[in-house]
Amino acid sequence: MTKHTMSQFDSDLDDIRSRLLEMGGKVEKMINDAMKALVERNSELAVRTIEYDHEINRLEVEIDERCLEVIALRQPAARDLRFITVVMKIVTDLERIGDQCCTIAKRAKELNDLPPLKPYTLLPRMADIATGMVTEALNAFVQGDAQAASAVCHRDSEVDRLHDDVQRLLLTYMINDADTITRIIKISAIAKALERIADHATNLAEMAVFMVKGKDIRHMVVK
Repeated sequence: MTKHTMSQFDSDLDDIRSRLLEMGGKVEKMINDAMKALVERNSELAVRTIEYDHEINRLEVEIDERCLEVIALRQPAARDLRFITVVMKIVTDLERIGDQCCTIAKRAKELNDLPPLKPYTLLPRMADIATGMVTEALNAFVQGDAQAASAVCHRDSEVDRLHDDVQRLLLTYMINDADTITRIIKISAIAKALERIADHATNLAEMAVFMVKGKDIRHMVVK
């Protein structure tokens, strides 16, 4: 490449990186808003969160198209090609996180029309960890920090444990009061959505490790 072409290529990569971070920020907002709609019983916010998903879908399409355009025009190789292909995988996981946020918001809206159960405590904790995992995984990717990305993978077990605690607690409620079953099913779905968000965040972190080391750690024990 000429110096001018290399400068344009660097600008293209910066643009992709910027759009990816924008998408990540919007996904974090969806998680926070969906949980706020649940905890504060705010149905209007739940509806806005569901509608906001189109922003995530739009960015997924735009970033994918931009990546394909750069591949076609610049014919990147080695690390640059790995960066672009990893971005295309990451936006898929971010879009799926947005879908899980919609699930949370929909169930929150339904729960808001029913008498409240005991105040939620474990669910917000799950959401805090999952949101942090998304943020840390994206930062690790952008900064090329494999160690930080590996740490995110380890945090998934925290969310899994909390998910199990929530399900045991919900089972106790159902056993003691059959009238809670409808609400319990909806809350259980929210817990499962949060657990899946953490799984997607783990995928993001694994892609960050792959970007830095060129090593696929999926389905492996992360050390």
